[in-house]
Amino acid sequence: LPSPKTPTPSRQPFSNPFLLVAKQRLPVFGRGMIQYRQGKWGFRFALSLRGSVFPKALALALPCAVISASLNFAFRYYEVTDMGNVGINVLGGFSFILGFLVVFRSQQAYSRWWEGCTLLQQTRGEWFNAFSGCMAFCSSAPDKQEEVVRFQHRLLGLISML
Repeated sequence: LPSPKTPTPSRQPFSNPFLLVAKQRLPVFGRGMIQYRQGKWGFRFALSLRGSVFPKALALALPCAVISASLNFAFRYYEVTDMGNVGINVLGGFSFILGFLVVFRSQQAYSRWWEGCTLLQQTRGEWFNAFSGCMAFCSSAPDKQEEVVRFQHRLLGLISML
């Protein structure tokens, strides 16, 4: 009797993960990518719910929409007209928070970009120091001069490819 964990002949695991895409099967080790059927015009996948974020977004947005509609109905039913400047205050608060988030994210991105440039220049300097050290400690013996020149040219070519 085969053990329950032995794969059936129809679901034998592939040894090459690239064959999984070609045979339209999910890999044994994970779920893999979602295979979309584009349809005749090429955009039918945009209207499908499989792999979409709309169900989760709807689950979050629908309760908010129901509460908002209920409050609007209650305010109109009970004729609440003296609300003051609530709309202006809400818009001002929203604009402040949105502006703060945009500025904060832009500043973070700019600082990360500068950090990357600094690290790149530091790496370049380290490679230059390593190359200079290799050139400085080459032998100056006249009988090895041809080998030294060949080594220096090969090292220069390899460092230049970086």
